[in-house]
Amino acid sequence: MPRRSRVGPRPLALHLMAAATSYTSSNAALPLLKNGLLRWSPALAAAANPLQKDLESASPDALAAAVESAARCRLGAFLDGVARYRGHPYRRQLAPPPAVWSSGTTRLYDYGAGKGGLPILLVPSLINRAYILDLYADRSFARWLADQGLWPFLLDWDAPGGAERQFGLTAYIRRLEAALAVVADLTATRPAVLGYCMGGLLTVALAQRQVSGIAGLVLLATPWDFHADRPAQAAGVAGVGAAVEGLMAVLGELPVDILQMLFAGLDPVLAERKFSAFAALDPGSEKARDFVALEDWVNDGVPLAAPVARECLGGWYGANAPAAGTWRVDDVAVDPAAVTCPVLAVIPAEDRIVPAASALALSDALPDAQTIRTNAGHIGMMVSRGIDRQLWPKISNWLLRLS
Repeated sequence: MPRRSRVGPRPLALHLMAAATSYTSSNAALPLLKNGLLRWSPALAAAANPLQKDLESASPDALAAAVESAARCRLGAFLDGVARYRGHPYRRQLAPPPAVWSSGTTRLYDYGAGKGGLPILLVPSLINRAYILDLYADRSFARWLADQGLWPFLLDWDAPGGAERQFGLTAYIRRLEAALAVVADLTATRPAVLGYCMGGLLTVALAQRQVSGIAGLVLLATPWDFHADRPAQAAGVAGVGAAVEGLMAVLGELPVDILQMLFAGLDPVLAERKFSAFAALDPGSEKARDFVALEDWVNDGVPLAAPVARECLGGWYGANAPAAGTWRVDDVAVDPAAVTCPVLAVIPAEDRIVPAASALALSDALPDAQTIRTNAGHIGMMVSRGIDRQLWPKISNWLLRLS
């Protein structure tokens, strides 16, 4: 059976255009740089002054040739990295355990195999595949928790089906309540709940609605105040939502590539840096495997049901509804002050997706929250090397104390 070809990095045309535009415009910017007409970033001001003097004294023709050569080299490295990634032999082989419950396209997997321990319902985002918590055997948060004496259950939302395309956030939270009830019934124990990113927002609403049904709540990189750090960027995200309203009305969902475009907007040249670095790796190395495994997950996203997309882009990012107290589930405002169970909030310091200020606004509003910080990034907190020694034990120890 032939291997399925890769489609990433998604959206490929956007990443190719961003890299090509960045490098082919370099020589066009040289006269502006030499004349001091191109404004430097404030963070680069100290280094810019001596560089400006070098530019003024450099031979125009020699400098243009050097810039052209460097641009071609760096663009070539990026293209080489993309080609190597798309042709890499790694394919994820790790299968989840059998599903113990399903509803529509949602499935619940039991990673504890009935061994006992405090049950933990793991709730990922709606827009990324759940297997980021089970990437491969030696980098699986779900399996690691089971090895620590806990009983993890992983909720897999999957892509919206016919029914889910009509779902708003309230409908998904009701389905989350059903999954929580299944875990409680199977284990005869009040579970703890762990929410990751967008999944964390869903679990805050869940904890408010199920006050007596949750032993504790862990929030990983969970945003709350969407205007806390980058309000202009939040407004831009809301603007994209309004611009694609016609497309969502036709499809009933927000396509994956538009979601990926929003993520790419956080750092337009991130893909170029990542794939250029990948081109220099030994393809058979563990680092190369790690890169490919993670990129496969990044590019294996799922669309967002149109009603959910409207609530998130217009409500969360545009109106800052969670922090403003206007996000409502079943016509009741979601209020962190109503969450009475103990909470552990994990704030990654290197998070490009959820600024620390946004996540801290939530932990500050919770009545019984402990906050820990980690030097990892938004995704690195689940997959980076050594994270099972640096961060994960802090989470498992907190959960074990709930038992």
